[in-house]
Amino acid sequence: MRDVTNKMEHCIDLCEACHGACVEAMTHCLKLGGAHSEQDHIRLMWDCAEICALAADFMHRGSDFYARTCGVCAEISARCADDCARFEDDPVMQHCAEACRACANACQEMSALHA
Repeated sequence: MRDVTNKMEHCIDLCEACHGACVEAMTHCLKLGGAHSEQDHIRLMWDCAEICALAADFMHRGSDFYARTCGVCAEISARCADDCARFEDDPVMQHCAEACRACANACQEMSALHA
């Protein structure tokens, strides 16, 4: 049971870090404009930030739906990681991609624990 608790605490931390990275990246992208501020890109980062916050909240309170929420979070975070990674020369976007990828992996693991 303790192992699951440790994994959940780690996942919460990664979800919260991903949320912060996406919010920071959205602000960065809107300042830069151009390809960085394309509607689909901003919307995906926004979706990622929101689902990360929701997944962390669900895990914090032990919601019966946290595993399914983590599954959706994993999917969105993985897609966001790929989208942010395309800005190869931008350290803010690379940081966002790394945070999203870490979150996706942890959420996938949490989702699989209760599949």
